[in-house]
Amino acid sequence: MKEPDDQDTDEGKSGRSQSNGRQSPGSSQTASRSTTKDDDKVSEDTTDETLTEGEKSRLVDDDSDMEYLEGSSTSFQDDYQESTGESQHMETPGSAAEEAEEEVKKKIPNSFFYDYMELVSMPFVTPDSNIPLDLLTLVHSFGYDCKKRANLQLLDSSTIMYIAGNQLILLNLKTKEQMYLRSSSGRGIGVIGVHPDKTYFTVAEKGISPKIIIYEYPSLRPYRILRDGTDLGYAYMDFNYRGTLLASVGGNPDHTLTIWNWKEEQPILRTKAFSQEVFKVTFNPENDEQLTTSGSGHIKFWEMAQTFTGLKLQGSLGRFGKTTTTDIEGYMELPDGKVLSGSEWGNMLVWEAGLIKVELCRTGTKSCHQGSINQIMLDEGEVITAGSDGCIRIWDFETIDTADIIDETGLLEIEPINELQVDKNVKLFSMIKMNETGSNVWLAQDSSGAIWKLDLSFSNITQDPECLFSFHSGAIEALAVSPLTYLMATTGLDCSIRIYDFASKTPLVHVKFKQGGTALAWVPRLVSYTGSQIVVGFEDGVVRVLELYDPKGLTIFAGRKKFLDADLHLRHVFKPHTAQVTALAFERDGEILATGSKDKTVFFFEVEKDYKPIGYITTPGPVCQLMWSGISHPDSTLLIICENGHVLEAPFPTIKEEVEDQDVVSYEIKDMCIKCFHFSSVKSKILRLIEIEKRKREKELKEKEKEERRKQLAAEMGKEGEKESQEEEQKEEEEEEKPLPEIFIPSTPCHILCGFYSGPGKFWVSLGGYDAGILYHCEFPPYDKNSDITEKKDEPFDFRFLEDAEDNPIQTITFSFNKDMMFCGMQDGAIRIYILSQNDSSLTSMENYWHFNIHDNNYGCIKGISTSYDDRFLVTVGADGNIFVFSIFSVFELRKSMKAKVPSPRFGLETEPIPEDIEDPKAYSIENARRKREQDKLMKEVEEIKARKREQLRALRNQFQKLLEINEELPEHMQFKRTDFDVDSKIRAEINRKTVHKIQQVEKELAWEKEKHELGLMKLQNRFLDSLESDTIVVHAIQSDHKISSYRLTKPSKYSKFKRASQSDRRTSKLERFEKEGTGRSDSQKDIGGSISVPEESIIEKGKLFRPKTLSQIMVENQIEKTRKLILKAERARQKIQQRKKQWEELYKSKPADDYEDPKDVQAIKEAQVYMGDFNLKTAPDYKIPEHMRINAAKKEEELGQLDSMTHSKKMHMNKCILSLRDLKVAVIEEIQCLVQELKNIQSTLHVSKHIPIPKIPQIHPEEVPEKRFHYDEEILLAFKQQKMKNENENVPQMERAGSTGANRGFLRISSLKDGDLTTRESLSRSSKASTFILEISKLTEFEKADPIDVELEIMKRNEIKNMYMQQYLANRIKELIVTFDAELRLLRHQKLKLDTQMKLSDLHHVTLFQEMLLLKNFEKQENILQKNVNSLDKEEQDMQWKINETLKEMEEKKNEITRLQDQEKALYAGFQTALGENNKFANFLMKVLKKKIKRVKKKEVEGDADEDEESDESSEEESSLESDEDESGSEDEVFDDSICPSNCDVGLFELALQLREKRLDIEEALVEEKKMIDNLKKEYDTLSKKVKIVATNLNAAEEALEAYQREKQQRLNELLVVIPLKLHQIEYVVFGEIPSDLSGTLVFSNRSLGRLQERIVQLQEENSKQQKLNKEWRERRKQLIREKREMAKTINKMEETVRQLMISKFGRVIDLAALQTLSVNTTLEELKIKKLRKELLNAKEMKKWEEKIAQVRQELMMKTEEHTKKLHQMNDLCIEKRKLDSRLNTLQNQQGNAFQSPRKADIVAREKVTEMIQLQAERILALKKEIALLRKKGGLILPPIQSAQEKR
Repeated sequence: MKEPDDQDTDEGKSGRSQSNGRQSPGSSQTASRSTTKDDDKVSEDTTDETLTEGEKSRLVDDDSDMEYLEGSSTSFQDDYQESTGESQHMETPGSAAEEAEEEVKKKIPNSFFYDYMELVSMPFVTPDSNIPLDLLTLVHSFGYDCKKRANLQLLDSSTIMYIAGNQLILLNLKTKEQMYLRSSSGRGIGVIGVHPDKTYFTVAEKGISPKIIIYEYPSLRPYRILRDGTDLGYAYMDFNYRGTLLASVGGNPDHTLTIWNWKEEQPILRTKAFSQEVFKVTFNPENDEQLTTSGSGHIKFWEMAQTFTGLKLQGSLGRFGKTTTTDIEGYMELPDGKVLSGSEWGNMLVWEAGLIKVELCRTGTKSCHQGSINQIMLDEGEVITAGSDGCIRIWDFETIDTADIIDETGLLEIEPINELQVDKNVKLFSMIKMNETGSNVWLAQDSSGAIWKLDLSFSNITQDPECLFSFHSGAIEALAVSPLTYLMATTGLDCSIRIYDFASKTPLVHVKFKQGGTALAWVPRLVSYTGSQIVVGFEDGVVRVLELYDPKGLTIFAGRKKFLDADLHLRHVFKPHTAQVTALAFERDGEILATGSKDKTVFFFEVEKDYKPIGYITTPGPVCQLMWSGISHPDSTLLIICENGHVLEAPFPTIKEEVEDQDVVSYEIKDMCIKCFHFSSVKSKILRLIEIEKRKREKELKEKEKEERRKQLAAEMGKEGEKESQEEEQKEEEEEEKPLPEIFIPSTPCHILCGFYSGPGKFWVSLGGYDAGILYHCEFPPYDKNSDITEKKDEPFDFRFLEDAEDNPIQTITFSFNKDMMFCGMQDGAIRIYILSQNDSSLTSMENYWHFNIHDNNYGCIKGISTSYDDRFLVTVGADGNIFVFSIFSVFELRKSMKAKVPSPRFGLETEPIPEDIEDPKAYSIENARRKREQDKLMKEVEEIKARKREQLRALRNQFQKLLEINEELPEHMQFKRTDFDVDSKIRAEINRKTVHKIQQVEKELAWEKEKHELGLMKLQNRFLDSLESDTIVVHAIQSDHKISSYRLTKPSKYSKFKRASQSDRRTSKLERFEKEGTGRSDSQKDIGGSISVPEESIIEKGKLFRPKTLSQIMVENQIEKTRKLILKAERARQKIQQRKKQWEELYKSKPADDYEDPKDVQAIKEAQVYMGDFNLKTAPDYKIPEHMRINAAKKEEELGQLDSMTHSKKMHMNKCILSLRDLKVAVIEEIQCLVQELKNIQSTLHVSKHIPIPKIPQIHPEEVPEKRFHYDEEILLAFKQQKMKNENENVPQMERAGSTGANRGFLRISSLKDGDLTTRESLSRSSKASTFILEISKLTEFEKADPIDVELEIMKRNEIKNMYMQQYLANRIKELIVTFDAELRLLRHQKLKLDTQMKLSDLHHVTLFQEMLLLKNFEKQENILQKNVNSLDKEEQDMQWKINETLKEMEEKKNEITRLQDQEKALYAGFQTALGENNKFANFLMKVLKKKIKRVKKKEVEGDADEDEESDESSEEESSLESDEDESGSEDEVFDDSICPSNCDVGLFELALQLREKRLDIEEALVEEKKMIDNLKKEYDTLSKKVKIVATNLNAAEEALEAYQREKQQRLNELLVVIPLKLHQIEYVVFGEIPSDLSGTLVFSNRSLGRLQERIVQLQEENSKQQKLNKEWRERRKQLIREKREMAKTINKMEETVRQLMISKFGRVIDLAALQTLSVNTTLEELKIKKLRKELLNAKEMKKWEEKIAQVRQELMMKTEEHTKKLHQMNDLCIEKRKLDSRLNTLQNQQGNAFQSPRKADIVAREKVTEMIQLQAERILALKKEIALLRKKGGLILPPIQSAQEKR
């Protein structure tokens, strides 16, 4: 078969050196143009070749190797074009080649492997040079590229791998041994990955069309090669979960995402991932068809979708929405398809459907990490995040998985379960889990330069983070090798200096400073004979001299626990520069040290005088290299190379004699004769000259060819040939020649990279940029004092071309000890070694070289290269952070046990004081400090002049003040006014205006500073003071040295603020549940009973109750009562019999079994076991933790909070006492001040000889009033300023470091004095008031003195005695106050000492509780799961038990219902028998009718219940059985016909028999249904019983698991150490009267517990005797009960015999008394009788109603008659009156009628009306009379009155 990569055979062959091909200097794998065509032919030939399955290496064509050797010298540009051309050629092969390739791809066997030696890159060696390929052999690598993504992979439990430049290093963690795999391309390695099964690992190369090589592990053989996945390099790779697919993403510029079937070396899918940098690509572990990529400002979600054109990758870009766009380093796919990613600000983002679902932060909107989250992982159901802040936090997966937004902010606050701070200044970049069973150990990549081993188990035995390896972080700036042994020193911008023993491959020691190191030099042996000193230059301009020594040689090891192999001691420190130090060089005799810097200065130091500064010179550009001339030079000169193209040569500086340091103004050396060379670019000229020489040679060749052709033509054609040749020559001359290359000089000078001396005044330099690719030989021009360095242009006089270095200049150069090898460090990280002749300073023999890529080609520029002191080793350091050690080819083999010797420490090193280090980057340099001193000196002189002027002004002011006083003494009319003294009023106004303006300007200028300092003060206060509840107050005694200090209290901790809810609630015991259920049931019954109330009766019903009952009602009620009593009597008898049966049953049921135990006794035993002094050791394996003693994290937090609260309250109480004592001291001092003032006033009246010493007034110390520490005024600030200036003047060189402390002390002292003055003002005023009387006495003495009389003398004597007494009294009072205060302080101090002891014990207890809480938190999660399982099973058991109880209740109810139905059936038969009576001849017939079984049509239920279908089979069986019963009874039924009542048979009884038969059938059907239901309930009961047993078994198992877990938790708690301080008298465990040294087997008991145990022994003895006595009594009682039982049995037998005889004598036979008692009356007959009686009573009641109605009508008739009689009498009166009126009217008419001849019309009408009325009334009277007569008759009817026609109208 064919090899999979036959099409690249040419590439593989062209990449070999002399033996196996070669790697070109530019790291290309292609050959030169001259071999392109031949190699293509070889490629086409080898494409058709086939290999068998067992072959492992490629076929090598010797011809192709020879062709390669012929054309091996090519440029990088040619190689690049060659490789691109070759790749294009390979993309378009013939169809046969494509078919062959496809055939090969299909036939890759699993056992096929590539040859590693053919793939790996090899060094390039100049052909025919005899330079061995193994000139350099890699010995060890000390570096680590910690900033490369995923540069830490785990192969097995003891092997890790990482990339180091062009090497892949496999490191054994146990043996620390390294194995190396070289890059195949020679251009570096991009990324590595490991197969999920750890059987393969991938190496993705860098370069043009890089490969992905998959190696098998542990054989390390190349297994598969993946090609054409990207253009220049890979950024990330990832296998899917099963390891069948590989995803890769390329770097700049293409960012191609490719999915590979890596075993077949075939790409499945390919697309562009994004337009910006992509950091990472991963498969979804749950779904291989989903991928995720993230990178700069984006995250993208991919899915393999099947489209109509085939399988494609479809990407969905994540949209940030309102969230700020961020770079995403770490992310993780969740099982349900969501993605959890990090952010630059440290929060986590949950992505769903391409959008941010929620942003997760911590409580208080704090970010999850301080900085970006670099990795997110899911491990064992927990989310792990690693961030740039060095923290690892564990989060709950369920919380994150179910997270959702709760408000518009889109934030959700969560808290981590656990967290780990690895260390300070740690930046975690990636993590991998180690394959150790039973452990949770991870390896972490720290981008600060380390590999950590982390234990994330978070238990009490969790190991602290362990730093396995420490490296430089980032670029290494400098390298130095010891001149005496195999030691090297390195430094970098990571602020560390590291010492390595490269012979034994051991890092010895490293130290860190505040600034990064930039230059390094090992002090020569002429200065330090032991080779123990190194000089380091830093980026802040400081130079430190460090001394290396072996600490094991020290005589004193103060506080040392671990002896290191080496240590560094700071010997000297000074700051010569203001910018970074770039170069250090010791003069060849070791007398002078020169330092160069980017500040364009070179400083010289005298080494012998402890690096005393000599001076410095300025340079025209930043210094990049310093080099002193060698021994071969006559004079010692310094070669100074500047970056900007200037090269200087400085002579040996003259060391001046001892001069007063104060007289020197500056260290600058101005009279030094410095030669200068200003490099001017000549590369274009060199190229032009080369082109001219080339054309000249070509022209000469053409002339020779023409001459030969002319001769040939002349010989052949004669003159015609000569003419033709002349014409051809004329044509060629007419052709224009191509123009020569133009002269080009770069506008910006190219940087000089390195250089070295070649001889006196001569040197070689290497440049970058345009001038790269050539070494230039230059010579200094003669010294010219007047020449301008910047204007002059100098050119080199010689040069050497460097092959393939046009774009890859030499960065650094060093030589071997014999100068026969020149080692060059290239810009692309390659090493080039030129073989030179001896003493060849002109490099004439620089032709043959050895070239190999070592460091990273993109950013691995070699910063330092050096050989060991004996030229056996070569060490290189690069900007990629890697350090490589090589052995140089030698005929002598290296000793394997070779080890460097660390210098022994100097005598007295341990006692030598360490010089004060310069840590402040803003500290003054040596020159600046001197200039500052000079400036301060000038300022001091100016201040003195100002002071003299001020004195003159002060004198003038005093003179002016005296003139003013003289003016005031003059008479008023002669005095000058104040305005007369002003020379010009405008001057004063102008001065005031300018002063105000200046003040405003100063305020404006200082506004920003003021705001800045106010904010700083506020932040400091918030950080340090706001968290304090009370600061430390130290109260001093007045006379003694005693003092007492208060506690510095912070605000209460979180544990004392809140109680956390217990997450694992304890399951209630069965006894507790029973008690709760019992109380609940009784309460519910009470509630139900209370809710049932008798309804209120209405008023009418109440009235009926109190009405007298009639005789008929009494009769009915009596009959009903009689019947009811009969029925009730029978029912009571039945109930009594049933109750007696139940009692017997219950009695038999309650009869205890032989193994019966009283539940009360069992419960009492359980309580005794739990509560009564069971002191089993907690360490016992069978120890069972009682439920009330089980503890969890919440309870422990509560306990912690209680302890904190208690300690806090006690400390607060003590602080209040101390504060009260401080206030007492203030009051005492005020009182003493008053007393002292009074004492002074008294002593002013006494003679001096009688004075007693005035007591000293105590002072308030600053510590006693810390609240006034920050109170200040103008006086304090001025004092602070003076103190600061004084300190600056005292220590000018160290002003920045020494000023703050002294000023602080002065500030505190002044402020305390000021406070003391403030506190005494009030006291002074009071003392002045108190001494008013004494002052008045003193004023009396101001009168003119006269001789006192006797009375006055007596008064004076009395006053003197009185004042002396007062003087002594006041002194005693002051002493008493002081003694009293000191006594109070000592008493409180004693109390505080006791409290301190208690607080220390509480702190120890707090530590124990906190450890227990951490341990309990680790157990809490699993415990909650177990407790939840137990609770769920217990609940399930309770539910099933409840169902069983309900089922039993239903079964009992159904049984009762069956009994009730059976009783109804019996009662039915008994009632029918009673209705038949005795001697009824149709009794048998009617009984057959009643008992006949007939088939009734069942009512079909329309309901569609599911139970109907389930019970259909059972019902059909029952129906069939009923039918069979009916068929069997059919023969009997044929004898009689129940449809016709026989003659002479009572029809009522027949009908009753039919009705009772229907009832009987209903009862039988109900019985059948109830029995069915009982059967179903029995089945359900059996099923539930089985389930309950299973659940009970599971519950017991769960409880046992929980108990085991509790036991394990208790064992872990037992492992915690608890501190218990004991006194000697408390230890009672003695051996032979002495306390043993080992107390591990002892127990600690409190006296109370021990006393309780001893008391318990006595109690148990008493209980034992009591129980024995009770046992004896109960045994006697049992014997007595047995005897009584026998007697009772005999009595029962006798009574049964007596009853039997009585029955026979009374009834003639033994009858059933129960049936006799339950025999009831004929209820039907009794009901009919009651019905009849009620009917009669109703009829009588109706008759009575009608009689009452008749009487009522008669009464109404009588009343109507009386009314009519009254009306008749009234009508009679009216008639009489009418007559009278008529008679009077007639009389009047007769008298007045004469006036009228005829009557009036109105009178006529009135008369007619009266007449009609009279007639009507007469008719009414007649009608009434008739009605009266009618009513008098019996049975008469009342007719309505007759109405007249008028009334009707």
